Amino acid sequence: MLQTACKAENEFKGLNLPQRMERLPMTKYQRTVFLIIATAWFFDSMDLAMMTFVLAPVSSTFGLTPSQTGIVGSASLAGMALGAGLAGILADRFGRKVIFQYSMIVWGAASIFCAFVWSYESFLVARFILGFGMGAEFPIAQSMVSETIPATHRGKYIALLEGFWPLGFIGAGILAYFLVPYAGWRSVFVAMGLPAIYVLVIRRAVPESPRWYESRGYLDKAEETMQFLEKKVEAAHGRPLPPPVTDGVKDEIAAGSFSLAELFTKQYRIRTLMVWLLWFFTLLGYYGITTWMGKLLVEKGFTITKSIEFVLLMTLWGVPGFFSAAYLVEKLGRKPAVIGYVLFSGVAAYFYGKAANQTELFIAGAFMQFFFFGMWSVLYAYTPELFPTRARATGCGTASTWGRIGALIGPMLVPIIMAHWGVESVFTLGAFSFLMGALNVLILGPETKGKILEEISG
Repeated sequence: MLQTACKAENEFKGLNLPQRMERLPMTKYQRTVFLIIATAWFFDSMDLAMMTFVLAPVSSTFGLTPSQTGIVGSASLAGMALGAGLAGILADRFGRKVIFQYSMIVWGAASIFCAFVWSYESFLVARFILGFGMGAEFPIAQSMVSETIPATHRGKYIALLEGFWPLGFIGAGILAYFLVPYAGWRSVFVAMGLPAIYVLVIRRAVPESPRWYESRGYLDKAEETMQFLEKKVEAAHGRPLPPPVTDGVKDEIAAGSFSLAELFTKQYRIRTLMVWLLWFFTLLGYYGITTWMGKLLVEKGFTITKSIEFVLLMTLWGVPGFFSAAYLVEKLGRKPAVIGYVLFSGVAAYFYGKAANQTELFIAGAFMQFFFFGMWSVLYAYTPELFPTRARATGCGTASTWGRIGALIGPMLVPIIMAHWGVESVFTLGAFSFLMGALNVLILGPETKGKILEEISG
């Protein structure tokens, strides 16, 4: 009888979690947790973006052919494809926090490994492992932020999370600009591997998602974590929290074990197909262009140092791009924001490929980076909202996996396209890929703006 009473009490406490989360005001506490996750995202971005700046000197060191250079550019993306899918499944099974921590350790160690490689083959292995760690982090970070931020701020904060991507890109460019000419390309990988120690901060400061605990049926843990969050937010807020609404969207309590097959049930198969196609086409276009951007500039007559400087200056325009996306994703809604930024990324890429001189290259490149990083922001804001808590990391991870498949194909297509149709056609391919991604969302994509996660997942 006592056990039954305790179970009933815990189930009662576990109920109404969506309303309790939604009534929390945004305070310094949530922003601190967000910044911890975002900083990890920043360092991951630096690691991945660095290939844009060091692909040319790495190619020179090992005497790589164009085909081998393309494979090197894609190695980390192959690791990301595996890491994202596997980590998403593991995070839905074992929790967000623990898998997030291990992913940071993997990419930090692999980054340092990159500095000590001795051959083309060993560099491929190092980049694959590094990509695995990075890929593992992305769907988990999306899930963690989306599950702890109220619906009225959720899109903005996930868009801002992705905004740390261009900041990481810029950081990689600055690091490469100052280190590569004087200390060589190996030094940048040592410098980027050291921040893995940051995992110690995450262990102390970032709580597990109470929504995840609840979706797995761990109601005691869900209630304990929810009360912890409420106390932290109330202390930061400086006054009592408003009472939660007592009816409305229901909790997602122990809905049963999740399987990949559920992504293709009547309720989710359209959005699953839509988001997989969206990621595939946008990443095919993006990486087909950016992985080779520095290399293409060198082939057009720029020195390695000058090409790094040129790409870095263009990338600075990504900063206002992600800020605009963080605003418009809440103002216009997810669907029009995704379509707009993806479509204009294609337009800018097309004109970059057609640029006839340095001035046109810089103008088109600046617009291209503006829309690229706005596109990333709205893409990451949209994806985690499409799936239930018990499958959120899996949904994000499998979408990311399809994206990395596209990202793998893009850089490997570039040498073939260049050999037959010239440099301009590389950017035409990118433009076409973005167009396909935008049309896919226009036809199949649902709107999720302002809705509680449990309401969207049904």
